[in-house]
Amino acid sequence: MAKPNYAFEKRQRDLAKKKKKDEKRQRKSEAKAEQATGETTPVDPAQSN
Repeated sequence: MAKPNYAFEKRQRDLAKKKKKDEKRQRKSEAKAEQATGETTPVDPAQSN
């Protein structure tokens, strides 16, 4: 039976953490930029009915 490759598993977990952290950072920066420019999605009352 093959022994587990713990280094590979750790690397995969670290890459997943980094990807998730980068996505969160990007979402925050987009939200901050949107707030700074005052961009909001206009709500059309005719579409809400």
